[in-house]
Amino acid sequence: MAVSVVIPAFDEEGNIGRLVLETFDALTEDVLGEVIVVDDCSADNTKREITKLKKNLDKLRLLQHTTNAGQSASLRTGILAARFPIIATMDGDGQNDPHDLPAMLRKLSEPGEKDGTALVGGIRTKRKDTGSKRLASKAANWIRDRVLKDDCPDTGCGIKVFWREAYLRLPFFTSIHRYMPALFQAYGLKTAYVPVNDRPRIAGVSKYNNFNRALIGLYDLFGVTWLRRRTKSPDWKEI
Repeated sequence: MAVSVVIPAFDEEGNIGRLVLETFDALTEDVLGEVIVVDDCSADNTKREITKLKKNLDKLRLLQHTTNAGQSASLRTGILAARFPIIATMDGDGQNDPHDLPAMLRKLSEPGEKDGTALVGGIRTKRKDTGSKRLASKAANWIRDRVLKDDCPDTGCGIKVFWREAYLRLPFFTSIHRYMPALFQAYGLKTAYVPVNDRPRIAGVSKYNNFNRALIGLYDLFGVTWLRRRTKSPDWKEI
């Protein structure tokens, strides 16, 4: 079943073009439905890189925000515009490896399959970030798992595959991409995880630091905990 690959990008000149070409190489013609790059109002040449590639890649689409809205909003823009029932996401910095997508797709069930796996997330086994970021991520994952008990060892990993229609059931907030496994589970959907490659950033700089990520993470953790407790998703049948 064809896949829409959604890649959010903010000031990713030097990374995004390479990642798009790798994605076309990693997925076969019958599997790759489209690649959607969402430019989150970049100030560099991100748009120019993709515009040049679009001349030779019919399945490449470029969406552009008029104001900077963040990673979760960029993902949602791409998913809303997607034309295919399965979504694959990656970060625009090139640290995710699109060659991991085929194995992840094989672990995903057909959309709507009863008791099927609706989301497959990546687990970065050998992080290429700085030591402080690796430590901060490990601590954040431990705290989140203790609170949410979603059994997700690497919630910050950007490479994921999932059912589009399941994602569209979820409430939206500006850091939802970090809590998707917990929210899928809250709606009675199964999740799974596979080890994936993690690569060093080649160009540009990270858009996050440990301090602002920690503050936002704690704030969102309380919100997601409340949402899960208030969410009911009973089975039903028509009679």
